[in-house]
Amino acid sequence: MNKINFQKELEKELIKIEKDGRVPKLLIHSCCAPCSSYVLEYLSNYFSITIFYYNPNISPEEEYNTRAKEQERLVQTMNVKHPMKLIVGEYEPQLFFSMAKGLEKEPEGGSRCFGCYELRLKKAIELAEELEFDYVTTSLTISPMKNATKLNEIGMAMTADKKVSWLYSDFKKKEGYKRSIELSSEYHLYRQDYCGCIFSKMEAEARKKEKLQINE
Repeated sequence: MNKINFQKELEKELIKIEKDGRVPKLLIHSCCAPCSSYVLEYLSNYFSITIFYYNPNISPEEEYNTRAKEQERLVQTMNVKHPMKLIVGEYEPQLFFSMAKGLEKEPEGGSRCFGCYELRLKKAIELAEELEFDYVTTSLTISPMKNATKLNEIGMAMTADKKVSWLYSDFKKKEGYKRSIELSSEYHLYRQDYCGCIFSKMEAEARKKEKLQINE
């Protein structure tokens, strides 16, 4: 799967949808409002979108709720072609910590993160199947810190026996990440400086401390 150009595959699917003249239903798993901003701007031209905010990795609960509220504000205020909806998932940190047991010292971007991808995408795909969506995807591929190949591999594998189709993506392409930063500024979105889990927060704090020491 490493040789697949996910952006080109997405563009092929969008052309097909335009030719069909339909507006399919798409469920997008989102980690936060800033990451979803460009994705919504881009895909709302083709789909009727429901955002599914579900991230049991986020710590503490206050952070989870802050991001959920920002996601809700963006969905309500963003000017898009087709109306959008939001589903906020239950906060289930115990699932993340159970998955991460024994992987606490793994660096960000390693096997712990892959397990976290699976945890979130599994829930999103199950919901998309239950609610009879046409497609499902995630905004996570917009981040330069996330492994788009792994995310697409997981999504394809988990939808292989489902009616809902996985929508390929690598949203950082075509300056998507840059546009998400511009939209975050435009909508005054809260942007966090760590992925969400306690382990990434500790890594971010360590980087800040190291930078301060170098500049002293």
